[in-house]
Amino acid sequence: MKKHNLLHISIATLFGFAALSTNSAAQQQNLKEQLVGAWTLVSSDLIDKDGTKAPDFGTNPKGIMIFDATGKYAQILGQANRPKLKASENLRRDTPATEYGEAARGYAAAFGTWSVHEADKTLIRRIEGALIPNAEGREAKATVSVASGEMKLSVTTSNGQKVEQVWKR
Repeated sequence: MKKHNLLHISIATLFGFAALSTNSAAQQQNLKEQLVGAWTLVSSDLIDKDGTKAPDFGTNPKGIMIFDATGKYAQILGQANRPKLKASENLRRDTPATEYGEAARGYAAAFGTWSVHEADKTLIRRIEGALIPNAEGREAKATVSVASGEMKLSVTTSNGQKVEQVWKR
């Protein structure tokens, strides 16, 4: 075999091994590393104890969840196409409480810290601030899976309902 052909085969082999090691390194990321970044809401469904499934924020919800590498997160999600508020100046201060309440009912927002329990694929969010003050100071635990740029979260609430969400990169 000629020397230059052997050199080309050697170089091609090295590139092949480099690609394989890069792919295996990406596949070997731990769950925390896989979650870091921004996610866009695809769906959020409520499932009753009897198995009845209904959209939690309508059929076309909007939302974003951001996990940073230092353990902070922010999450905002809600219904698309909510009615506009009637006030014209300072919307937050001038909107009547009932109208503001209805607008808030179709939305959820929280921020705080996060961690994962690798062994049982659990995401733990410690809520520092939220649209609903009762959530502040609580922990929200969800089973989580990540595959092909999609994150699935499943939470069982205290009343036995399940919330299942799908997020994408």
